[in-house]
Amino acid sequence: MKSSDLRKMPIFVVSSIIILLALAVAAEEGLYKNQGSIARIDLSKNTMEVNERIFVWNQNTAFYDDKGFPIDKDKFKPKSWIYVQGTIRRDNTISIEKIYLLPKYVGKKERHLYPFME
Repeated sequence: MKSSDLRKMPIFVVSSIIILLALAVAAEEGLYKNQGSIARIDLSKNTMEVNERIFVWNQNTAFYDDKGFPIDKDKFKPKSWIYVQGTIRRDNTISIEKIYLLPKYVGKKERHLYPFME
């Protein structure tokens, strides 16, 4: 190898690392994970309001109970506690990927009981 090639190598490595980090951060920006109580739910429109935000679901959304077993979306009612994993859409609504029906608010000390929350 020529010495000029060796001098260019660190620049290439650093540039590659910066690009990969930027892509990783961009991928994380749209993720949303949180728990809250359902204020309103409209099964006909596939929407619910939680923590003053609108959440939407589609045929790819997975509905689970607190043990991680699949359940029907009819089990979700106003005042139910939920944990949501989804993505923030351009219109600032949350597209639900996974939603879990919780028995109550789950504090930090209890989260180890719910592996999907860690």
